[in-house]
Amino acid sequence: MSDLKITLLAGGVGGAKAAEGLAKSPYASSTKIIGNIADDDEFHGLWVSPDIDTLIYSLGDQIDRQQGWGRQNETHQVLTELKALGQDTWMTLGDLDLATHIYRTNLKHQGVSASEITERLAKRHGVSIPILLPTNDVVQTRVKTPQGWLSFQEFFVREHCQSDVLDIEYQGIAKAKPTLQALEQIASSDLIIIAPSNPIVSIGAILAVPDIQQAVEKSGAYIIAISPLIGGKTVKGPADKMLENAGKSVDSKGIYDCYSTFLQAIVIDDLDQQDAAWLQAQGLDVLVTPTLMKTPEEKTALLTKVVEFALSHQKQRAA
Repeated sequence: MSDLKITLLAGGVGGAKAAEGLAKSPYASSTKIIGNIADDDEFHGLWVSPDIDTLIYSLGDQIDRQQGWGRQNETHQVLTELKALGQDTWMTLGDLDLATHIYRTNLKHQGVSASEITERLAKRHGVSIPILLPTNDVVQTRVKTPQGWLSFQEFFVREHCQSDVLDIEYQGIAKAKPTLQALEQIASSDLIIIAPSNPIVSIGAILAVPDIQQAVEKSGAYIIAISPLIGGKTVKGPADKMLENAGKSVDSKGIYDCYSTFLQAIVIDDLDQQDAAWLQAQGLDVLVTPTLMKTPEEKTALLTKVVEFALSHQKQRAA
């Protein structure tokens, strides 16, 4: 197991839950995470990286468990004062959370790379599993709605995902350069796990970074995705709208379609077991099991089962 190399592609709350499951599993020391940076944005002059911070806070046991993001035992005195000063405060940033963003922004202005900043923040919170970035460049997801183009945070937080999705773009993606750490990790992986994250704006944004998807396809790793859908519905977030906009079905088949060029296995919930035969007909190994992760025990049990399933079927394919 010491030679085993596992890569988790992760974004959003689903990605953080999968990361926590691996962190508490027997495979923690074999794991590295590649997180989504395309949800990043600037608020009050500070650079905020929501998905990366959710990973760090979750793995460091500092996350607000009730809402799934932000710091526990948080206060909002700064935000309250900003609101009194007439500033937009729809993006909820707590006082402890703001310290993270001040620190990140200061280092960013000093020319420190986003990867190095992430490493320092992870160390501060006692996170032992390496969190890698797909790129150190600025890439931002934008969502086209009937009202016009919105940043992802405007669409997700301010508008509560209520608007129809007409198009998606990753601003800055054409000029982005992949990090060497991400490319080397993918190339050396035995197993790549795709977390139950939004396949369009979380995993899709990682894969859209130049050379990242090609590295995944050429890696030789056994690649398994955990579907973010349960009973054909999203647990949280706008994945259903975005799958529809991309012309994909809102079910396990649509998830497979997002990853069809490189996927070898998929994990679906018991409520979606009717899709198993179709998925197997596409050449996939299919694990049908409860996928809703509410407790630490459920996170660990699912990710341990996913790794063991993957390793077993990897051996069968190699035989």
